[in-house]
Amino acid sequence: MDNDTDLRRFASYVAVGDSFTEGMCDELLPGGQYRGWADRVAAALAAEQAGGEGFRYANLAVRGKLIGQIHAEQIDRAAAMGGELVTLAGGLNDVLRPGCDIEQVEKLLGSCAEALLADGATVVMFTSTDPARRMAGGARLLPTILRMKAYVEGLAKQHPRLLVVDLFSAPCFDDRRLWDEDRLHLSPEGHRRVAAAVLEALGRPAGFDWRAPLPPAAPRGRAEQLRADLHWLRLHLGPWIGRRLTGRSSGDGRPPKRAELLPYEG
Repeated sequence: MDNDTDLRRFASYVAVGDSFTEGMCDELLPGGQYRGWADRVAAALAAEQAGGEGFRYANLAVRGKLIGQIHAEQIDRAAAMGGELVTLAGGLNDVLRPGCDIEQVEKLLGSCAEALLADGATVVMFTSTDPARRMAGGARLLPTILRMKAYVEGLAKQHPRLLVVDLFSAPCFDDRRLWDEDRLHLSPEGHRRVAAAVLEALGRPAGFDWRAPLPPAAPRGRAEQLRADLHWLRLHLGPWIGRRLTGRSSGDGRPPKRAELLPYEG
């Protein structure tokens, strides 16, 4: 970590990415938007300013976006805003699709990071959680997830202002209670922990141990698990496959969550 990072107070923050950064499946805010870990980080950083004044926040993330779309639609806009802090998450939607061109994903992800770093921002990136430990069929994704993890960590070694939040190595994310019932998006508790992880990477004192396991959950019986699996297949996996087959995305026509770098009012 850069020696100044622990002491730096950020006056502006721009978040870019997909549903992870948009905040899907966190608690709802007035107006119907999800809160999300990025909003939680913004609230904490705004509180560091005198009276919370002067801090500005933008969130350009849109659910369903592939890394090529993030690169084309969000990065130049984010760079032009000149945010002192930028969080960058993307590529997992590509990895989930059959036939993912991982070399192209890495190329675009690296290009995104370079463009954001060029204007002097501190950039925070992420490693994915381990899908093999919590999802049926997740093992097929593991080689690509591990390759992306190594790539992001390699970028951080090249750039002192690029920080990495390592979610892969945190077994707490194996717990289904950190995930929404769709099994793809974080629950409110999951968002709370990612926000704490980002703040820790920025040198803030930890308010709690975000890596700590939750108290033991009551075990599910076979019948209950079967009902949960059938519910997931019908309400989540089926529609997801349908969108893939028809070339649609959950983010089609959806504007960015917070399109301008404006004063934050939590």
